[in-house]
Amino acid sequence: MARLRVPPAVSVNRRFPRHPLVGVGALVFRDQRVLLVQRGREPGYGLWSLPGGLVELGERLDQAIEREVLEESGIQVQVLDLAAALDRVIRTDDGRVEYHYVLLDFVCRCRSDTEQPQASSDALAGAFVPLADLDSYPMTAGTQEVIRRAWASNRGQSPKPLYRPGT
Repeated sequence: MARLRVPPAVSVNRRFPRHPLVGVGALVFRDQRVLLVQRGREPGYGLWSLPGGLVELGERLDQAIEREVLEESGIQVQVLDLAAALDRVIRTDDGRVEYHYVLLDFVCRCRSDTEQPQASSDALAGAFVPLADLDSYPMTAGTQEVIRRAWASNRGQSPKPLYRPGT
């Protein structure tokens, strides 16, 4: 019987990709604060954003979020619901697509209310930032709008699920 040969994992070319890449982000609210991480890689090096990253082949969206938030902040989360679907296309001055992401941001809750962010992986720092202080944090494009819209619509909670993990 012939054995199935599995090719080695292919590294993803994030810069100047051949197709859009799927990314996930987590809106993690605690009281009137939101979890943010300071990006440690391009695009947006040094800017604050939602924790998240790329979905790996064979990984469900909820698994990707849980893995990425844990990797970037040390916080364990549970996915509640889809909050936003966004396009992020960044072009060079001559019009070439340098980065292209389809981003899915989900409202999540901490599995523990006592955990504090510990930056790791590709994050320079992590913090629960008061919503009233968001203007003082330089953020990636659209991040503050997504945070404010998600908070205003649900006060950090998910009323009626649009997304059901595992389905």
